[in-house]
Amino acid sequence: MLESPALCQFLESPRGRSVIDLKDKTVLELGAGTGLLSVVITLLGARLTVTDLPEILGNLTYNLNRNTRGLRRHEPCIKQLFWGQNLEENFPQNTFKYDYVLATDVVYHHDFLRELMITMIHFCQPMTTIIWANKVRYASDLGFIDDFFSYFDAKLLEEIDDVRIYMGQCKRGGRQDAITG
Repeated sequence: MLESPALCQFLESPRGRSVIDLKDKTVLELGAGTGLLSVVITLLGARLTVTDLPEILGNLTYNLNRNTRGLRRHEPCIKQLFWGQNLEENFPQNTFKYDYVLATDVVYHHDFLRELMITMIHFCQPMTTIIWANKVRYASDLGFIDDFFSYFDAKLLEEIDDVRIYMGQCKRGGRQDAITG
């Protein structure tokens, strides 16, 4: 997948750092996979909570520790996350607040795009910024982009190697009930 390297490239660039300053910010990464983006986020000084499915967490933990130990500003937190399921139970909105929620390469099966949107909306609170990178591959990707702009005040930040990097914040009055209702 190309999304993580593109977002890493953007975050490490002067323009990316001027738009998204991660130093000492609380950051949630959705569906981290092997942890390429997690490593960069950690090295940029964020207070990172990194998530993925339970079967991925061992490899993710190993990669993150191997590549950031002794170089990181904050110890990352690694948690399991099931798309769109038990979100309030595992990540209560009154407890977990993030400056940034980052998502790349997060859906391996495009049948789960609705669950991804529900997850993004769950974590979107006032003052939370969603950063999402996507390469359009299927017609469903275009529909997801439309939905992203429907639920978030969003804009396209950059396009790198056909990967579009979007930034969005919750629309006023819009929350999860908009998609689950």
